[in-house]
Amino acid sequence: MSTPPKPSQPPEPPEQQSPAPPGAYAYPPSGGPTYAGPGPYGPYPPAATGRPPGGSGAGRAVLWAAAGAVLASAAWAVAVFALDAGKDGADLGGYTAAANLCGKADHSSFDDTYPGDDNASHQSLRDSALETSYCSLSLRKSTSSLADAYLTLQMDLHKETDPGPEFRALWKNYDDLHDGYDVDTVDGIGDEAYLVSQDTSSGSTTGSRYATLAVRDGWMTWTMTYSNYFTSYGSDKDAPKLDEVTDWMKADTESTLEALRG
Repeated sequence: MSTPPKPSQPPEPPEQQSPAPPGAYAYPPSGGPTYAGPGPYGPYPPAATGRPPGGSGAGRAVLWAAAGAVLASAAWAVAVFALDAGKDGADLGGYTAAANLCGKADHSSFDDTYPGDDNASHQSLRDSALETSYCSLSLRKSTSSLADAYLTLQMDLHKETDPGPEFRALWKNYDDLHDGYDVDTVDGIGDEAYLVSQDTSSGSTTGSRYATLAVRDGWMTWTMTYSNYFTSYGSDKDAPKLDEVTDWMKADTESTLEALRG
C-alpha cells in the first residue's frame, strides 16, 4: 500500500527587522526611502540613497564647518554695516570747516572797542574722523601797542562719533572741575549751548575777564573764547564789561555759524 504524499509546508515568514531605537537612522533593506527619527537638531528630509544626510561623520563635519563659516561671514557683514551706518549717519548739518576760519568768522561786534590790527593766525585739520578749524586773534585798542585781549574760535566736525554726551558732560559741568566759574545754558543757538564765564576784576585794578561760548549743533561743535588780562591797562575802567562781551559773542557766533552752514 502506497504512502500518501505529505501536504506542502507553508512558506517561512520573512525575517522581521528590529525597529530602530528612537533618534537613530533607519536603513531600509531594499534601498527604498525612509525618514530618520527626530535628532538633536530636528527632523531631516529623506535621503535619496537611504543614507543619513551628510553621509559619513567627516561629511557632516564639512557641512557644519560650512554653515559656521556662513554664519561668521553674516556676523562680520552686520558689524561692518553697523560701523558704516554710524559713519554715514553723521549729522553735520551742512557745516563746512573752513581752511581759514579767521577769514570766514564774524567778529565785527568787537571792532568798535578793538579797532586795532587783530594779528590773526589760523590752523586746520582734515581727517576722515574729524575736521577742525581754528582761529586766534589778538585784540587791540587804537591806542595800544600790545594786545589788550584775545579771541579764539574753533569749529570741529565729528564725522564718526556723536559728540553730544561728552560735550554736555564737559561744558555743563565745567564748574565742577574749575572753581570760580559760572555756567549758564544759552537758548536759541544750535541744539545746545553753554556760556562759561569768570570775572576777577571787580573792585581792583588787576585781574581778568574770561568767557567761552560752547555750542553743539548735531555733530558740529563750536567754541568762542574771550580773555582779557588787565595788566595791559593798569586798570579795568576802560575794559568792556563781561555782559557786553558775552552779548557780542552770541551775536558773532550766530552770524558765523550761519555763514559756515551750507
